[in-house]
Amino acid sequence: MAKIRLSQQLFDRMIAHCKLVYPHEACGIFSGRDGVAEKIYEMPNVESSPVSYMVDPKAQFVAMKEMRENGETMVSVYHSHPQSLPYPSGKDIELAFYSDAVYIIVGLGDIDRPEARAYTIRKGKVREARIDIGT
Repeated sequence: MAKIRLSQQLFDRMIAHCKLVYPHEACGIFSGRDGVAEKIYEMPNVESSPVSYMVDPKAQFVAMKEMRENGETMVSVYHSHPQSLPYPSGKDIELAFYSDAVYIIVGLGDIDRPEARAYTIRKGKVREARIDIGT
C-alpha cells in the first residue's frame, strides 16, 4: 500500500486551509522527498466552487519551480470535499495527472470532525493509500 508521511503540523495546516475556504473546495500540494512531505503549498482554487477545483496554474508553476530548486518533488496533492465523502469523484479521477503523487481528500461533511483519506490514482484506477502522521 502506498503511503504519505506528514508531520502533525503539516496535517493541521492542511485541515485549517480546507476549513478556511469552506464552503468551497480547497486545494494544495505537498512537496518533499521519498514520500515524506516537507512543505505545504496552499494553492488558490480558480474555480471557487463547492464541487470542483482547479489549481491556479501560475501559483502551481511558481511552486514547481521552487520544488526543483530545493531538490524536492510533488509527493501529494490535496483537496477538500465540503459536502461529500473523502473519495475521488469522477472528475478527480479524470484529472489525476500525477501518477507518482498520493492524492489526499479531506471530507468536511462534519466540519468539526474532518476526515482525511489518501489514494493513488493511476490510469483511472483508485487504490487506497495510507497517511502516516508523525512529529
